[in-house]
Amino acid sequence: MYMLIRRYTILLSSKLLIALAFVAVLSSPVRAQEATAAKIDDYMNRELQRQHIPGASLAIIRDGQIVFAKGYGLANVELDVPAKAETIFQSGSMGKQFTATAVMMLVEAGKLSLADPITKYFTNAPATWNKITVRHLLTHTAGMANDFTDQDYKRDFTEDELVKRAAELPLDFQPGDKWSYSNVGYVMLGILIHKVSGQFYGDFLQDRVFKPLGMNTARIISEADIVPNRAAGYRLVKGELKNQEWVSPTMNTTADGSLYLTVYDMAKWDAALYTEKLLKRSSLEQMWTAVKLNNGNTYPYGFGWSIGETGNHRLVEHGGAWQGFKSYIARYIDDKVTVVVFLNQIQADPARVAHGVAAIFNPDFAAKAIADKEPQVTARAKEIIQKTTAGTLDSAQFTDEAWMIIKNNAGRVSERLKALGPLNGIELLARTEPDGNRLYRYRLKYKDSNVIFVMVLNKDNKIARLNFQPE
Repeated sequence: MYMLIRRYTILLSSKLLIALAFVAVLSSPVRAQEATAAKIDDYMNRELQRQHIPGASLAIIRDGQIVFAKGYGLANVELDVPAKAETIFQSGSMGKQFTATAVMMLVEAGKLSLADPITKYFTNAPATWNKITVRHLLTHTAGMANDFTDQDYKRDFTEDELVKRAAELPLDFQPGDKWSYSNVGYVMLGILIHKVSGQFYGDFLQDRVFKPLGMNTARIISEADIVPNRAAGYRLVKGELKNQEWVSPTMNTTADGSLYLTVYDMAKWDAALYTEKLLKRSSLEQMWTAVKLNNGNTYPYGFGWSIGETGNHRLVEHGGAWQGFKSYIARYIDDKVTVVVFLNQIQADPARVAHGVAAIFNPDFAAKAIADKEPQVTARAKEIIQKTTAGTLDSAQFTDEAWMIIKNNAGRVSERLKALGPLNGIELLARTEPDGNRLYRYRLKYKDSNVIFVMVLNKDNKIARLNFQPE
């Protein structure tokens, strides 16, 4: 009898151990997810405090499905309204990918061609526009200015008046020679969509993109309409939070980025980009291909998307900034992971937030050092960093254009670098050749934070660009 009881006890114990082990296996992924969520919460709360951001909305999307969505801080400071995943933010230039998609829909429908000169549609255009094609506008290689000279956003303009204003601006370079970001070019694309389709571009998006995808809260900006869950935009003026500046109705509906969106809208958009619901796969791949310039070099920008990689992970992404808001979408397309972030403070750094969250979700997404095959360039980078910190830069090493920008910002950058303390290390993250120049991206290691440093050298070995930004 004793042996029978003992065997039965052992059998029960074995089953209990197996059951406990099974529970542990099941709970392990849950605990890992909870730990990741806690890390993201901690990171987001620290970033909001560090960057003085009132509120944020964040989503992580995998295989077209939301795996994490949450709001942080305040959507409206005056009314003490918390930000949620359902909060509506402004897109800024992240909206350019929707404009580009609308153009490609018209291309697939045979209504226009990427090779069409835009004078086919803008018949009263100046002669300087004769060589500008639709492709040039999509890829920011048309030579058009970034913005209108007077930047008068408080006046209403008709589409014809906007075209006239754009036509009065001289081209910065011949079409296809260089890459230079142009909001004016995308304003022209919106008007082009209207001319070709017969619909205002916002109505075209509503009928052809937002409604079919179930993007129920996506729409053109309207300050007159009642928009539930709409966030307020803010800016910092001498360290004090202020409301966004007012923009006229027509200047707040142009195709360079004037949309209301939530992270839920963006999740549906992201899911559609893995399918052919909107565009053929070949069209999408064109949008995610680096533009080729006249000299044969490429620049890492497609149609409304920046193109890059982190480690061996292909990345297409874009940010936005407008009227007190910042936005960012980072799509690790081979991994089918996307991070979307909206912020309501115009000086915030959404790329840092999106990339930081992505690296928490998947540590392989963190930028990694590569082999440094040009130590003499890195030595020069260190020298420039030291002189920038000390405030002793001089014009000899810079192009005239770069020096005009750098000298105006040198004092502010010097103060920020001094506050970080001594430089503890430098790592090369990327080395590319956009626009025929050489671009070097470094990680600068300080005691409590890292900084991404970009230095661009031209063919004459002059510095054509410097950029410091938090990692």
